[in-house]
Amino acid sequence: MKSLFKKSTYILPAAMLLFACGGKETKKATTLEAKITKTKQLDIEKPQLTFGFIKLTDMAPLAIAKEKGFFEDEGLFVSVEAQSNWKNVLDRVIDGQLDGSHMLAGQPIAAGAGFGRQAKLVTPFSMDLNGNGITVSNDVWSKMKPNVPKDGDGKPVHPIKADALKPVITEYKNAGKAFKMGMVFPVSTHNYEIRYWLAAAGIHPGMYTKENVQGQIDAEVLLSVTPPPQMPATLEAGTIFGYCVGEPWNQQAVFKGIGVPVVTNYDIWKNNPEKVFVMTEKFIEENPNTAVAVTKALIRAGKWLDKPENRKEAVKILSMSQYVGAPEEVLANSMTGTFEFEKGDKREMEDFNVFYKYNATYPFYSDGIWFLTQMRRWGQIPEAKPADWYASTIKDIYRPDIWKKAAALLVEEGNIPATDVPDTDGYKPATADFIDGTTYDAKDPLGYINSFKIGNKDKK
Repeated sequence: MKSLFKKSTYILPAAMLLFACGGKETKKATTLEAKITKTKQLDIEKPQLTFGFIKLTDMAPLAIAKEKGFFEDEGLFVSVEAQSNWKNVLDRVIDGQLDGSHMLAGQPIAAGAGFGRQAKLVTPFSMDLNGNGITVSNDVWSKMKPNVPKDGDGKPVHPIKADALKPVITEYKNAGKAFKMGMVFPVSTHNYEIRYWLAAAGIHPGMYTKENVQGQIDAEVLLSVTPPPQMPATLEAGTIFGYCVGEPWNQQAVFKGIGVPVVTNYDIWKNNPEKVFVMTEKFIEENPNTAVAVTKALIRAGKWLDKPENRKEAVKILSMSQYVGAPEEVLANSMTGTFEFEKGDKREMEDFNVFYKYNATYPFYSDGIWFLTQMRRWGQIPEAKPADWYASTIKDIYRPDIWKKAAALLVEEGNIPATDVPDTDGYKPATADFIDGTTYDAKDPLGYINSFKIGNKDKK
């Protein structure tokens, strides 16, 4: 009854106003009513919401859900606010200053697994696949390039492995100079991706211990934290010689002529999960319908984003100062099916940014377990855990049950086809889509950890 009352409250004034303007407007009122009533609104416990994000392309589902009216269709009135860094995002969600946020996939997992600030956080929605790259300075690229195989046209063969970087690191070491690279947060996908890329070439990116949380023990490459929008300026200043970050900050380096992206995370782990949308467990327990409604709106946004004909409009929206605020041409470099490496070397990359295809929005347990294996691999989880610990830990954090409730309503409304709902127990099949050919099986996390070349000492 309350839901019906809400609909009437929104529809009646609009219909009366439009009717007063003449017959042509009456038709618009009918269309408006049809649009509103198509959505099966739930009994929303908290309609006024504030969500956070970092200025990155992959915050797009939040911007689109707001700008295209998907939140409003659900009876939600949402403000989205840019945050300064990932720690600030985490703290503000935990402290209740934000109702939810765009977040690094590793953040809610670390919060529930014992690394960093502890809290009960929940992920009902995965925001995207892929979207990151590793960029090096022009000087480093000039030294790497002779080590990279060329195709018949003299262009670098991709993916470029870190083997090409290894002699450059040795050169810096022999000159008594530490080789420094940036990533965005200790439990970010970016940290694990750059570590994976380096380790696959036999380059040690350092270990964490309970006492030393810098992650630089025995490191041949010193990785440090830099907020995403500051990456290009930090590279240009010479503070770091390369970085791993999400878009548009790799393409910005190309645009500014200060660096060259050498590999994307699509090549490191094909169709890997990137950001997630996070709320506290407390918020979801107190506002279960609101959580489902938010998830519905975000799924619709992901679907809208993955229609190629919508990407140019998405770029315009993201370029607005209240969202990413980067130039349209920079955003379009990766958002419209291409990615530019060395200046002028623009390549087709349809799946660089994926927001809906391949069940991108579904929070797979197997994705979450991969992050736990990386935390264990590099010492952020310092003690050995039994195999079943990985599965039981992630089931408290990743909540496909919320996603499925939202999807069932969207199917009923005709907003998504039933075939878009994965028939799964929460696990993807074992995959070998890694740059080093490693097979990852989430149901055998210990076997996976023990297969690594670097960082697997005494792992069980």
